[in-house]
Amino acid sequence: MFERPQERRTHLRFDKVFTVYLTTQDGMMRGVGRNISARGMFVEVRDQVGLGEKLKVTFAGEDGTEMTCLCEVRYQVALAFGRKDGREGSSRGVGLRIVAYETHDDAPLLLVDRERVMH
Repeated sequence: MFERPQERRTHLRFDKVFTVYLTTQDGMMRGVGRNISARGMFVEVRDQVGLGEKLKVTFAGEDGTEMTCLCEVRYQVALAFGRKDGREGSSRGVGLRIVAYETHDDAPLLLVDRERVMH
């Protein structure tokens, strides 16, 4: 039998699909957040985002509350695939490292504590 690779991630991951809004140097875009942890997340996006680029990610709750964090693009993923109907499909995403959280619009960013595990 095959041996499973050892998990190297140290933080718990929340594997849920949710809408996020990304603010980049070029404007705002909508993305689909997946697989978030205390230190980062993966977001499916339509447009390419540059490696190392800093951007803001805003989560909007159903009750109207919002939370924004400053992130850095750590990696990009592009996938091309065939669909059942024979057409070509594709998907693109970015791996983001969370650098800081915004507390209020007029307040400075709250830096992420590297040792603290958030649940």
